[in-house]
Amino acid sequence: MAAVAMRLPVARKAVAESAGGEKHLVAPGDIITTDTGYMRGHGTYVEDEKLIASVAGVVERVNKLVYVRALNTRYNGEVGDVVVGRITEVQQKRWKVETNSRLDSVLLLSSMNLPGGELRRRSAEDELAMRDYLQEGDLISAEVQSVFSDGAVSLHTRSLKYGKLGQGVLVQVSPSLVKRQKTHFHDLPCGASVILGNNGFIWIYPTPEQKDEEAGGFTTNLEPVPLSDREVISRLRNCIVALVTHKLMLFDTSILYCYEASLPHQIKDILKPEVMEEIVLETQQRLLDLEG
Repeated sequence: MAAVAMRLPVARKAVAESAGGEKHLVAPGDIITTDTGYMRGHGTYVEDEKLIASVAGVVERVNKLVYVRALNTRYNGEVGDVVVGRITEVQQKRWKVETNSRLDSVLLLSSMNLPGGELRRRSAEDELAMRDYLQEGDLISAEVQSVFSDGAVSLHTRSLKYGKLGQGVLVQVSPSLVKRQKTHFHDLPCGASVILGNNGFIWIYPTPEQKDEEAGGFTTNLEPVPLSDREVISRLRNCIVALVTHKLMLFDTSILYCYEASLPHQIKDILKPEVMEEIVLETQQRLLDLEG
């Protein structure tokens, strides 16, 4: 029979707040301030000259603007965001894409590179071959091109860094935990790469040996992934789950520090609560030292 790991209950220390001061957490109905000099932002409303939270989250202040950043929320698209999505439907001249938002996103046939990077008008033949390019279930990386009035987003993949995703692991987290950066494509020194989608979909994959400039974002590598690469990807995935469990922001440095802190432990042990807490506290301390 297989051995079963047994753990006794232990009192856990609360994970310390990150640098940047104490965060003001509110629940719906909590009074944020009675000062009338503030501007009302998202997640708030005014009643009896009091600014009140309408969602559970963290109070953020930008000069005189006060808003509440929800802890668990659907993705609200902004132009220029990098997203990872899954094709859900092939329609006339467009694909529907699941991007963790309230409404399905749209990828138009005219908003993507043709195979080989050709630049020409889309023809009826291209429309008939749409399912050869992308079909239901395919994962893609894309950029938000525009946001419609109802909140749905239009995507584009007009760059060789975007397109169809091949072999890797998808991790779904809350969009509020993905830190906004100049780039969301990271080749980590541990031998794997990550795409940190602003929509909370994170793609972990083996770092390609060479960039295929001729692919046009459609040719995916289906060669078997070596065991060493699979172990690195699995460890990164468990590290991201650990960071998310303790509500730490996800960006390249925090993921790499967590990966390095987890190296003394086996991959499967990272998900044990006491091990998870240990590596997250070590990661947090290194981040505080970096900021200090």
